[in-house]
Amino acid sequence: MKLGILACLLGAILSTAIGRSSSGQEANPAGARRIDGSLAEAPFAGEKTSWHGFDRYDFLMDSTTMALTPTKANPEEGNGVRNDVKGQRRCVVVVPKEAAPGNPWSWRGCYWDHQPQTEIELLKRGFHIAYITSDATLRPDKQWDAWYAFLTGQHGLSKKPAFIGMSRGGEFAYTWATANPDKVSCIYADNPGGNPDLTMKVGILARHDVPLLHVCGSIDPLLGRISTPIETIYQQLGGRISVMIKDGRGHHPHSLNDPTPIADFISQSVKAVSAPPPAFVGGKFTKSSFYGVENSYRDYPKEGTYITCRGPLFTECYDRYAFELGGVEGTINVIEPKTAAAGKPWVFRADFVGRDAAVDLALLAKGFHIVTGPVPYNGDGPTRAHWDAVYKHLADNGFSKMPVMEGAGAAAGEALGWAIENPDKVSCFYGENPVFRGHMSKTPPLDNLAALAKAGVPLLVISGSLDPRLEDNTRVLEKRYKELGGQITTIIKEGEGHYPLAPKDREPVVEIIAKSIKVVNP
Repeated sequence: MKLGILACLLGAILSTAIGRSSSGQEANPAGARRIDGSLAEAPFAGEKTSWHGFDRYDFLMDSTTMALTPTKANPEEGNGVRNDVKGQRRCVVVVPKEAAPGNPWSWRGCYWDHQPQTEIELLKRGFHIAYITSDATLRPDKQWDAWYAFLTGQHGLSKKPAFIGMSRGGEFAYTWATANPDKVSCIYADNPGGNPDLTMKVGILARHDVPLLHVCGSIDPLLGRISTPIETIYQQLGGRISVMIKDGRGHHPHSLNDPTPIADFISQSVKAVSAPPPAFVGGKFTKSSFYGVENSYRDYPKEGTYITCRGPLFTECYDRYAFELGGVEGTINVIEPKTAAAGKPWVFRADFVGRDAAVDLALLAKGFHIVTGPVPYNGDGPTRAHWDAVYKHLADNGFSKMPVMEGAGAAAGEALGWAIENPDKVSCFYGENPVFRGHMSKTPPLDNLAALAKAGVPLLVISGSLDPRLEDNTRVLEKRYKELGGQITTIIKEGEGHYPLAPKDREPVVEIIAKSIKVVNP
């Protein structure tokens, strides 16, 4: 009896010794060692198998109690999941060789092991990979919540997983993410499915600044039904969404042969850290994203086709802040460049900056801030006193004391009107297919140009030769300003009407504006 007890004690001692490394730390056979050398907080229980060369752990989740029990994948399943268990949900987690800082992970809810190249690449980068069985009848529900709680609460994985969703899996990723927008780092959706109700909910993800990537076939019917509506809504709400459209491809094959662009998107999204807001926005503001939507048609030899690319993964993306000032009616919008140019030049305009604003995008790249002044909800147009207050606020925060006044259509009249009332505070004026009427000046802008000409403010106007307002606005401005001795440059777009507003070649316009800043503010 005593010998039996002694043998048990000796076995326990040996077991403990085996379970420790030579450094005295506990071994971590089931967990992942981080890149910085430290150990993962809690290794996974159960017998491991292999998934594409990485350690795989399987679990069964009781569909009623959500209790998780370690199990072992049947060898006949290979890398997949094929054997369902009645009343149980199959769950899988794959562990990287070295966990990246923060224990990032990706979550797939459908079609485990289908086109897994992105997840294999993420494993190489230190991500964990997780899955819970889902299909047409097993949609995101409390079981998903329990799986998330198990991985984040008991095993220390990041509180914000990245979602990978193909077809219906894309729909399910959006379903869970819109219900839990503060628990998602990003979504990669591949030819995603969906429905109108789900499409209308994506705005909540934009408010939480969740970046999205869609990879789609150009002839997949879901492109027009689901992906493009989500893209349009997300862009207009200030969310970041990038799109890769594979020319001539349908619903299959999913993913990319070379998953680097997708893995880069996920890695960048997980690592992203929000910069502190600029001082000029005050304590209460709304932040969104601004970027152009121009297409680029790029050759991807490994995919055997060209891919149309657009969105912030392929172009510069800027922060847009909306805020208010005391005593000023209406919202001020400021788009911030990555790095402000010397003297902190800026554009002051009355109209909202659309994503086709080619000149503004070029000015942002040169370090200009783009500012949309407030327009009251209880009036017919902007109020000069309120714009004066915005000007003072921004100048007090280091902005140039001589902004560029800009506007398109009738908004150009408002910008010119403020310039007329403040000729010593303007570097230049730029208008696109202008209509010179407004609320800023006491008299019609075209009748009160002398002060601007005397102050030496250069004017630049772009108009279509077929614009119905060309003769009675642009041509009149040109004639009168020259008679007053003012400097004005007029560019006529032959064969074009009122739209498009921006010139095809933005460089001459940007050069003239930039030169005016240098002349006025040396």
